[in-house]
Amino acid sequence: MQLEIRPDPAEVGRARRWARSRLAGSGIGADEPLAETLILLVSELVTNAVVHTGCPAVLRLSLPGVTGEEPVEESAATVRLEVADASARPPRPRCADGDETNGRGLALVDGLADRWGWNADGAGKSIWCEVDRCSPGAAAPSAYGDLAYEAV
Repeated sequence: MQLEIRPDPAEVGRARRWARSRLAGSGIGADEPLAETLILLVSELVTNAVVHTGCPAVLRLSLPGVTGEEPVEESAATVRLEVADASARPPRPRCADGDETNGRGLALVDGLADRWGWNADGAGKSIWCEVDRCSPGAAAPSAYGDLAYEAV
C-alpha cells in the first residue's frame, strides 16, 4: 500500500489519517499501542521528507497478512514503513538541545522501531523502519523515554 506525498506540511496529517485507516483495515485498532507507535513513526518519517527535502515522496506501508501480503502468524508479523523521496541527501540524526522543537525525529524512530535505516533509491533515497508486532516497543509506547514530541 502506498500514498503519494506532496512537499507540503499539511501532508503529514493526511499521511497519518491514511495510515490509521490502513491499520484499522488490517485489524490493528486505533487505540492499540502498536497503532499509536506506527502513527508516530509515520509522522516522523513523512515530516522529515516534507521539511528536509522539499520533494514529493511516497509513503509505503507493508502489513503482512493483509491485501495480498503473505499470511503469517500475528506473533511473527513485522510492519514496515518506508518513505521514498527524490533527494539523494542522506538522513542526518541531530542532537536537540533543551527546548528546541526540531532535531528529535530520527532519535524517536531509533527508539520506537525494532530496525530502521536508509538506502539509495534511484536518484533519491528510501528511509524505512520496521516494528515487530510482538516486540516490547510495539506493546509499550513508553519507549519514548525523555524525548519530547509535539504532534504535527
